[in-house]
Amino acid sequence: MIRCYVTDRRSLPSGETLLGAIARNLGGGADWIQIREKDLSAKALFDLVVAALSLPNPNGVKFLVNTRVDVALAANAAGAHLPSDSPSPAHWRRITPAGFLLGISCHSIDDLKLAERDGADYALFGPVFAPISKTSALPAVGLKGLSQAVKAVRIPVIALGGITEQNAPSCTDAGASGIAGISLFQSRHSC
Repeated sequence: MIRCYVTDRRSLPSGETLLGAIARNLGGGADWIQIREKDLSAKALFDLVVAALSLPNPNGVKFLVNTRVDVALAANAAGAHLPSDSPSPAHWRRITPAGFLLGISCHSIDDLKLAERDGADYALFGPVFAPISKTSALPAVGLKGLSQAVKAVRIPVIALGGITEQNAPSCTDAGASGIAGISLFQSRHSC
């Protein structure tokens, strides 16, 4: 099961820094860390990714950069995560090295099929449940919707939205290749 920590420095527990939360999850809990700090400038985001990559990483956690393929490449991250309205993964394959992960956010089975056709390595799919760390205009698809989505494509589908330690097993039982979230990993007692 892939466990993907999606960062959000604005919702960290009081007194914890983002690099502290990343370091804690490098020690256990996450397989991937998606640095999702959308409001940072390219330079500030690059500096953050470089600092995160310099932390001890005994478990070989992969770092992905949200939206900014250029920053991911410049910082030597493992990949980039694309929003649903960005250029397709096939577009980025022309400039990314072999093995560079490209994932995309999907909110419907049609989105998933398009992501697979366009060469995505994986998709974050949701919201499965009502999100905990932010509001969403999208309705939760539930476990039935997740199960249908997983069966519609061959690429790994990672459940997102309202994931907790209690409901994470039901997501993988529904066929998800993993789980992703903010709150789940940013709590001091994360997975």
